Amino acid sequence: MRDLPAIAFDNSYARDLEGFYVPWTGTKAPAPKVLRLNTALAAELGLDASALATDAGAAMLSGGVTPEGAAPLAMAYAGHQFGGFSPQLGDGRALLLGEVIDRMGQRRDIHLKGSGRTPFSRGGDGKAVLGPVLREYLFGEAMHALGIPSTRALAATLTGEPVIRQKRPEPGAVLARVAASHLRVGTFQFFAARGEVDKVRKLADYAIHRHFPEIADRSDRYLELFRRVRDTQAALIAQWVLVGFVHGVMNTDNTAISGETIDYGPCAFIDAYDPKAVFSSIDELGRYAFGNQPPIMHWNLTRLAETLVELVNPDDSDDAVRQLTNEINAFPAHYQQFWLQGMRTKLGLFKKMPGDLDLANDLLTATEGQSVDYTGLFRALAALVRGDVTPARALFADPVRFDGWAGHYSRRMAGEDIRATERAKAMDRVNPIYIPRNHLVDAALKAAEAGDMGPFDRLIEVLSAPFTPQEAAEAFAAPAPADFGKFVTFCGT
Repeated sequence: MRDLPAIAFDNSYARDLEGFYVPWTGTKAPAPKVLRLNTALAAELGLDASALATDAGAAMLSGGVTPEGAAPLAMAYAGHQFGGFSPQLGDGRALLLGEVIDRMGQRRDIHLKGSGRTPFSRGGDGKAVLGPVLREYLFGEAMHALGIPSTRALAATLTGEPVIRQKRPEPGAVLARVAASHLRVGTFQFFAARGEVDKVRKLADYAIHRHFPEIADRSDRYLELFRRVRDTQAALIAQWVLVGFVHGVMNTDNTAISGETIDYGPCAFIDAYDPKAVFSSIDELGRYAFGNQPPIMHWNLTRLAETLVELVNPDDSDDAVRQLTNEINAFPAHYQQFWLQGMRTKLGLFKKMPGDLDLANDLLTATEGQSVDYTGLFRALAALVRGDVTPARALFADPVRFDGWAGHYSRRMAGEDIRATERAKAMDRVNPIYIPRNHLVDAALKAAEAGDMGPFDRLIEVLSAPFTPQEAAEAFAAPAPADFGKFVTFCGT
């Protein structure tokens, strides 16, 4: 214990929500080794990175050894998975190690993923392998650099034992991730499905205290809780869509109350714009396709609202349903507002004009079937604003489709009173050059599994500054080569 990193834990979940979890300790790894450590995040949390990188730190980060002050536990939750309800899911291969207060005064979870079997494992081995661990590490950091709320990786730790996946042995690993909390829509569903209204209320009060303390004394705090979660999720999904991100498994147990992106499993970024884009091997019907993400979040939030009916008005459930339904029905408009404002920024439009929604949608319509690189298009539009139409026009197989839209765009820009150079600079600040391109992610993970971390480290380096042109990084901005084929991702469990 003397050799373990000293961490000032303050474990409110364990302290305040007894009965919402099972105290548990991870499986001891035979030869744990910290493969990659996020030193910048460690500094944010007030942790000693050098201590985390030691053998004792690796033992802690793999879950088998509990540091002083920690209260490791497996959280209980339920969830709708691909539309079907599972009344008991929970942390089947994960542990909440504990909570810390970071240097900005914010409470953060330290959570271990792949730390072994728990009472919620449902027949699984409770372990993770290197590829999915590094995928979550990479995507979390990429999303953070893009300014999108996300869980983040603190460390990727090898366990020293092989784990069977896809009928072959792969290196075992544990991800230590950090989040504002791990409260999920499915956490509320777990207790609501059992008719435990007092526990739903206790959970809601905890969520309010932790994430929205300013509403704690309001008489309508439970309805307002729903409004806050609805709007954080509307903003989050708009940000996903604006950068071309596909989560891939938007189950209600993967919807965080905090509004952070959580559980990067079969995720990907689109190359060409395609509302039907699906990358997950298990999403055979396209439930979680790129363009379906806003309505799926609407559906997920409806499931959350169902758990809050008896809290919103204990004396009149019909009135509670009416109030919650009104708030649910407002989601599409709120989402559209966030998305449209994001599109205005991406297009360098500072004024709000009535035709902006049509202008944005018409651009997407013009790109369909043209194999236009979605990320590259918006950087090219900044060149158009500066006076050079060639880069954007050259992206289209049929430039005539672009020309028609560009005429409308030019007329719209004439209504702006900010200089074109300033608008183009503003566009460059929000339109990334570099995203986690699927072919690059695939190559980096395959190299890492073979023992070469160089491609992974280089990709992380480039993605840490997604809006800034970087020397010798042209390949990181290019779409996949023609022979890359259809990209498929797997859940990793």
